[in-house]
Amino acid sequence: MSAGSVLLARDEAIAFVTLSNPGKRNALDAAMWQQLATVFADLDADETLRCVIVQGAGDSFAAGGDLAEFRDARADVASALAYHAQVAAALRAIAACRHPVVALIRGPCVGGGLEIAAACDLRIAGAAAQLGAPINRLGFSMYPPELADLLRLAGPATVRELLLEGRLLSAREAYEKGLLTRVVADAAAPAEALATAKRIAAGAPLVARWHKQWIARLQQGAPLSQEELRASFAFLKSADYAEGLAAFLEKRAPCFTGH
Repeated sequence: MSAGSVLLARDEAIAFVTLSNPGKRNALDAAMWQQLATVFADLDADETLRCVIVQGAGDSFAAGGDLAEFRDARADVASALAYHAQVAAALRAIAACRHPVVALIRGPCVGGGLEIAAACDLRIAGAAAQLGAPINRLGFSMYPPELADLLRLAGPATVRELLLEGRLLSAREAYEKGLLTRVVADAAAPAEALATAKRIAAGAPLVARWHKQWIARLQQGAPLSQEELRASFAFLKSADYAEGLAAFLEKRAPCFTGH
C-alpha cells in the first residue's frame, strides 16, 4: 500500500502541488507518479488557473523514486517499461501544462525529483538544496526518455558530470550550470517562489501560455511555417491585448481575464 501522496491546494489563481512521502524524503512510489499525472492533467484543464508551484513536504523536494518497490515494480523488462511509462506520463503532464510551473526546491532534489524539477518552467531553490542523480552507485541507468528531458535543460557537459560522477551539486553549483533559475536563503525560498508565481499570475495568462507553446516549438529546430507565423499574432484578437494597451496608455494596472 502506498505511503506517499500528491497533495493539491489552491490560493486564488495559484495552485500548490506537494510531494509527500513521510520518512522517505518524499521519494515517489508508483502510485505517486500516477497521482502526479492525474493532478497535472486536471490543472491543465483549469482555465481559471495562472500558475502552479511544485514543492516537497518538509525540508526535502524529492529523493528520487522509492527504491523499496523497485525489486517488484521493475522485476523484468516488461514491468520496467510499464513503470517508466507512468513516470514519463507524469513528466509530460508537468512539461505540457498550459500554465507556468515553478519548482520550489529545498533539501534533496535527486533522481526522479530532479526530473520533476527539470520538467518545470522555473526552479527556485534554497541555498542548502542539493541536486543530482547518483544512480551509478545503485547499478542502474537513467531511462533514455527521462535523460533526454534533463539533457535539454542542462546540456551534455553537466549531465555527464551528474551521471558519470554521481555527485550531488550544491544549489550554487547547480545555478552556475543553468539547472536553477534563482538561489536564495533557505528561509526565503517559499516566499520567493510565491512572489515568482504572483508575478506570473499578474501577467496576461494567454500570453504565458503562448510563450510556453512557442518556446517548446522553437526547441524542435524546424523553421516556422507561414501559417505558424500568422498564428503568432493571435493575441491581436484577444481582450487581454486590448486591456493591456489601454491600461498602459491610461497609466493604470491591467486587469486580465484570460480572453
